[in-house]
Amino acid sequence: MRTFALQLVFTVVVQAALFSAQTSPKAPQAIFERAAQALAARDYATAERGFREVLKLDARSAAAYSNLGVCYLRTEKYREAIRAFDSAKKLAPGVIGIDLNLGLAYYHENNFAAAIPHFARVLEADPRSSQARYLKGMCHFMLNQYQPTIDTLEPLAADEQPDLDYLFVLGIAYGKANPARRDDERRTFEQLVRAGGDTPHLHLLLGKAHLDLYENQKAREELEKAVAGDPKLPYAHFNLGVVYQRLGMLDAAGKEFDAEMKVSPQEPWSYENRGTIDLDQGDSTAAIGMFRRALALNPKLPLSLAGLGKAYLREGRSLDAVRNLKKAVDLQPDSASMHYQFGQALLKAGRRDDAQKELDQAQKLQAQAREEQAEKMSGKLPPPSEPKD
Repeated sequence: MRTFALQLVFTVVVQAALFSAQTSPKAPQAIFERAAQALAARDYATAERGFREVLKLDARSAAAYSNLGVCYLRTEKYREAIRAFDSAKKLAPGVIGIDLNLGLAYYHENNFAAAIPHFARVLEADPRSSQARYLKGMCHFMLNQYQPTIDTLEPLAADEQPDLDYLFVLGIAYGKANPARRDDERRTFEQLVRAGGDTPHLHLLLGKAHLDLYENQKAREELEKAVAGDPKLPYAHFNLGVVYQRLGMLDAAGKEFDAEMKVSPQEPWSYENRGTIDLDQGDSTAAIGMFRRALALNPKLPLSLAGLGKAYLREGRSLDAVRNLKKAVDLQPDSASMHYQFGQALLKAGRRDDAQKELDQAQKLQAQAREEQAEKMSGKLPPPSEPKD
């Protein structure tokens, strides 16, 4: 879900005591205990050095790998955390706490599909784990899997009534999953209003809910209230910019994305959307700068890569356009638009045969999309019956 980022804080369980019985006798217990104490005191640099020292002496210490992963998780080094927890999991596959931390690391990497199986294993071992259930539900939501979101989160309803993010996600899921759940959607959003009060955060959530349901004018009203109430509220300017962009108010949208860059400079989406506006307004040079800034934060953004390719193409840099659009197609191979743009760039570069392949693929994907849309609207027709003699 690109237009909103849930602000969730969870406690990571430090597993020194859990693993103490598994620590090899060769690993000096004193070093391990000092590192664990440093971790508890949030002295992560000292803790990391200590657990690494243990691993030099005992490469099979699941405890050291797990706590090293916690160090990385706490310091937002998520890829390093995943590697450490993976090593711990191989050595201690039955310890379910490692799955919880692996899921957290993948969650913070925005790799929601990879996080779900780890949270599922925690729930299999302990169905009462509200943290694993909450996070698993959020992962399904981020992947637009609305019915699994409902199935996972509904059991938490009694405990999560004051949680605005929970109510927001569940309400959206009701609205997206099934028209028959409209009453549940309405009831959930009514609870969201009661729990949130007249706060900028509530207006942000309501605005985002309307945005997701393509109720653009209602979204505009709520998001303008959120920005007016707290100009430094993360994601408020961005979502308002998306509304303005949908309504064709490109200058106003650009100003909101500029404002969001100041509030959330490490999020790539404002740079990406601002680049799209610059491109629509004919400023390919400014667009290139914005797309590059987005890709510096996340090099695997297909829309930024495609936008950069289009901007290069307008400036006559066909080889640069081909290179970036190829990356975009590799990341989003089912997009007819990506294949079409890549084909256009290949034509400009003089590669006619390759261009024709891409244009043919774009046409094929467009035909598939039309067929799928027709099936959704009218249902799939049965095959023709055999003629009777």
